[in-house]
Amino acid sequence: MARKNTKKQVFTHVEVIDAAAKGKTVAKAPDGRVIFLPNAVPGDVVDVQTFKKRKAYFEGKATVFHKLSDKRTQPACEHFGVCGGCKWQDMGYQHQLYYKQKEVVNNLTRIGHLEVPEITPILGSAEQYFYRNKMEFSFSDSRWLTLEEIQSDKDLGDKNALGFHIPGMWDKILDIKKCHLQADPSNAIRNAVKDFAVKHNLEFFNTRHQTGLLRTMMIRTSSTGDIMVVIQFFKDDKEKRELLLDYVAETFPEITSLQYIINQKANDTIYDQEVICYKGEDHIFEEMEGLKFKINAKSFYQTNSAQAYELYKLTREFADLKGDELVYDLYTGTGTIAQFVSKKAKKVVGVEAVPDAISAAKENAERNNITNCEFFVGDMKNVFNQEFINTHGQPDVIITDPPRDGMHKDVVKQILNIAPEKVVYVSCNSATQARDLALMKEQYKITKVQPVDMFPQTHHVENIVLLEKR
Repeated sequence: MARKNTKKQVFTHVEVIDAAAKGKTVAKAPDGRVIFLPNAVPGDVVDVQTFKKRKAYFEGKATVFHKLSDKRTQPACEHFGVCGGCKWQDMGYQHQLYYKQKEVVNNLTRIGHLEVPEITPILGSAEQYFYRNKMEFSFSDSRWLTLEEIQSDKDLGDKNALGFHIPGMWDKILDIKKCHLQADPSNAIRNAVKDFAVKHNLEFFNTRHQTGLLRTMMIRTSSTGDIMVVIQFFKDDKEKRELLLDYVAETFPEITSLQYIINQKANDTIYDQEVICYKGEDHIFEEMEGLKFKINAKSFYQTNSAQAYELYKLTREFADLKGDELVYDLYTGTGTIAQFVSKKAKKVVGVEAVPDAISAAKENAERNNITNCEFFVGDMKNVFNQEFINTHGQPDVIITDPPRDGMHKDVVKQILNIAPEKVVYVSCNSATQARDLALMKEQYKITKVQPVDMFPQTHHVENIVLLEKR
């Protein structure tokens, strides 16, 4: 049943029936329209207050829970429900895996209209918490307040925050006490930095007014035990900057790389900024099967190191190299996959648009004494052309691991023109993967599909597909 008002509707005793994209779940209104919810678990029976109405669906929020799903579990984090980082912490891990696999199947069959073999069960992560090797925190002089705090007469105390953006609110920061995504000493470093900054009146940033000193902090850890801390300052205040950096270096001597950035532009992105090494090295190392990968402040590296190893092993297994193949690794980044498969190939050619990444790939290959990898920089749709193939050879296997947007249609077209025997497509977005695969289905059949969970407690899922020429 539904009660109507001029703008919103309330639906009562609605069963939540499925999970949807972006971590939302699905219920159905009495008229059959879908309702997307951000705060329920499949199996819950709830009352829903809608706040957006479209032709085919509503968006709403569960306001009353009449029955709690047996798929529920107790969230580990005190910030769950306000912080948007781990939307599925209230769902048991085996159920998270079920819905991730279901999303991959639905995207391949419904978006791509693809014929798929029986899909291998999703590979879960051994660690469901404290698995990330990189976290970025933001400073704010006016932390996010809960409704209870706003309505309270009590002194709210410290208004500063060091934590995460509230979902959809670019200027609102939730102060984080303990994050369950990155292992120690991440929480200790963040909390110590905040306490020291408050004690010494170091101004936290105000995004709206573009004022303050402390802007962001990035912490990177690695499986080798290395730790990198990069603090971004808005103002060039040598005395205050060194006061904080000296404190961090003395309090956490285990930090391998302590760096800073002075960023006076309107946004926090660091890719166009100079990163200055204050103490230690300007990099850390990650290691995989004896291969060492140098990581600097701007490097891309898979954020779940242990599961990245599983992902790369499966990618290599799908390629099933015999030792005499020429392999192209598209969107190679810092060349991790290329180097990981190189000992099974005759030669690997990596292509990437980011010049710094290619410089790192070449340096890593030299460090690892790998002589059968070559790396080239340029926009994939422009560089990856017939002239490039004529120069570097006809690949037997192409491995492609594009960003979330998938491959440009010209890149897909060029792969079809080259027509290698196999294509291994690694994707962090099975919807755009399905779109690309649909363009290839006349020439290639899908022979293997393997979802991999890189990000427990979230809706994100990686997927590997093996294509073989028809």
